[in-house]
Amino acid sequence: MKKFAWQQDNEQELNVDMTPMLDVVFILLIFFIVTASFIKETGIDVNRPQASTGQQQETASLLVALSADDSIWIDGRKIDPLSVRANIERLHSENPQGTLVIQADKMSRNETLVTVMDAARAAGVVNLAIATSERAQ
Repeated sequence: MKKFAWQQDNEQELNVDMTPMLDVVFILLIFFIVTASFIKETGIDVNRPQASTGQQQETASLLVALSADDSIWIDGRKIDPLSVRANIERLHSENPQGTLVIQADKMSRNETLVTVMDAARAAGVVNLAIATSERAQ
């Protein structure tokens, strides 16, 4: 039986080259990883006090949170008050130019805030800020 040209082409195995598609997917993955913003969180939600004179910190990379029950949180972990200095020293050694931002709940005690501030100063942190929320006018 005589075969036509289009029948002979169908008998050949058809292969799709996946290499260009994999290259594009890999490049997109790299693009999204590089452009993603990685935000450090303290691990808890804090009801911050309001202030009308607050300023945004550009290099805030060291975050400490104080909850309403005076517990201290760093990197999503509850920290014992005696180990606050060691944890702040570790964070400060990773980024010596960063500002330490304390996110204190408005129901937390001043004593806990001062404890964290003293530990930060003892750890060598010179840039220190207290987070507030913007006051509605």
